[in-house]
Amino acid sequence: MDLDNLKVRLVLGGAESGKSRFAENLIIQSGRPRRYIATAQGWDNEMKKKIADHQAQRGFDWITCEAPIDIVEAIQAAGINEIILLDCITLWLTNLMMAEHNIEAYSTILLDALSKPPCPIVIVSNEVGQGITPDNSMSRAFLKYQGNINQRLAALAQQVFFITAGLPHMLKRPQ
Repeated sequence: MDLDNLKVRLVLGGAESGKSRFAENLIIQSGRPRRYIATAQGWDNEMKKKIADHQAQRGFDWITCEAPIDIVEAIQAAGINEIILLDCITLWLTNLMMAEHNIEAYSTILLDALSKPPCPIVIVSNEVGQGITPDNSMSRAFLKYQGNINQRLAALAQQVFFITAGLPHMLKRPQ
């Protein structure tokens, strides 16, 4: 199977596991024009530095769309010849929670859009379900939303990777 023709690929991993770098390499290997949909917001100096580091790592040959909430609109703006890197679902969920949006509704709209994306897309998301149960209701709600969207994305994706210490493990192969 031509991996360039896969419509949805999911890259999961813990924080600082190397998932973004791995996903960027998938995008580069496609040879298509690259569109980066960024969900991060620079709320503090540490996050601003992380965003700047990611931008420097990618270089200048990407179309960058800042979309902390409206990722579906950013996906639909892509051309059929492009390939999208959506980085990341975890920060998108955080943004939705902080803005008190209906996460179930937004998630359903996203999954509907991903069922027929305009071009191939690689999605990055944190796996947060391998730790202890948080001690507060907001964190537990986040854990529930993150686990739910990851499961739904993995079911939809044709290929799923889990990154540990920069090493990819294929969880789901194209059929």
